[in-house]
Amino acid sequence: MAVGETVFPQMPVIKGLRLGTASAGIKQPGRRDLVVIEVPEGASVAGTFTRNAFCAAPVHVARQHLAARGERGLAPRYFVINTGNANAGTGAVGMRDAEASCDELARLAGVEGEAVLPFSTGVIGEPLPMERLLGAMPEALEALGEDGWEAAAEGILTTDTRPKGATRTFTIDGETVTIAGISKGSGMIQPNMATMLGFVATDAAIPQARLETLLREGVSRSFNCITVDSDTSTNDACMLVATGHGPALESDAALEAFRVALDEVLIELAQAIIRDGEGATKFVTLEIEEASTRQEALDVAFTVAHSPLVKTALYASDANWGRILAAVGRAPVENFDVDRVVIDLGEVRLVEQGGRAACYTEEAGSAVMAREEIRIRIRLGRGEARATVWTSDLSHDYVTINADYRS
Repeated sequence: MAVGETVFPQMPVIKGLRLGTASAGIKQPGRRDLVVIEVPEGASVAGTFTRNAFCAAPVHVARQHLAARGERGLAPRYFVINTGNANAGTGAVGMRDAEASCDELARLAGVEGEAVLPFSTGVIGEPLPMERLLGAMPEALEALGEDGWEAAAEGILTTDTRPKGATRTFTIDGETVTIAGISKGSGMIQPNMATMLGFVATDAAIPQARLETLLREGVSRSFNCITVDSDTSTNDACMLVATGHGPALESDAALEAFRVALDEVLIELAQAIIRDGEGATKFVTLEIEEASTRQEALDVAFTVAHSPLVKTALYASDANWGRILAAVGRAPVENFDVDRVVIDLGEVRLVEQGGRAACYTEEAGSAVMAREEIRIRIRLGRGEARATVWTSDLSHDYVTINADYRS
């Protein structure tokens, strides 16, 4: 179940980048579950990773390899991604397996082990089936091609119901810059850097330090503003590659144009995760305005977004606006003057001056709640800061999917 009709876009070639997909039978025989992404020499690569203390072995190894290459002024040459098994909570064995994955791909590709970054997603606490995983690597390398985006997007899915991709192009100084990316994520979604796996690339040439800043700030406005169930995964990672096979972006105007386009790609990919949230029937935009700080706005937004009572009311299309009011009131905000709070559900005013708006009717509220896409706007009357968060409802199917996840 997912919200809205989404067609995987026609993805452009990113000069210098190749993707290959294979079937290793890690969890389901016959499905494509192993992806290799080849990064050209001379590229710049930035990454963000989960802050979960139990982060998976591939997260540890990917961070170590990325840092080691960076100290030598080099970028990674390959990403190897598997689905069906998270290689998390697997201790020393998991670390050895993650390193072994890198070493085998490096041997096959003729690079050093540190040039490979591993990524995994799936069931936590189970050892990787290394024989099947390593055995499928030649097939993935053989499949490498510039047009492998959709196969790769399908190859990284877990409980997702559809592949997720986004792309943008823009022209600066007469030259065209292209950005493209894929993501996966459906459950265990509440960011603490970026909740999911995401791989985005551009043909532009961008200095390493600037690329890191662009990704970090872009993630804060996209993947760090989504939540399905308030759970942060052990395996989250988002990578941004600048192949350098296109225009060099050096001026402030060029980098600003890139930032805008990158944000659009990241937000589209993040929103696609919410639309495909486990059991989701509603896509909900929470707009918090007039906060004293952006963090305060985020605190209010996530308090509402994580409320089981709000989320079940959304699923039932029940205009129980008191649940929204109560969630706002328990957000960690000091010296809250509730008389200044204004809450709108779509075009319907719910709350003002400390209580139900005089113009509110149950009929109008129910009509908005029945929609697939709902906007909740909350003005705090405390300042000029704002934030937007995207979330989903909580359905019977969410419980069923997660109760049966390992079955």
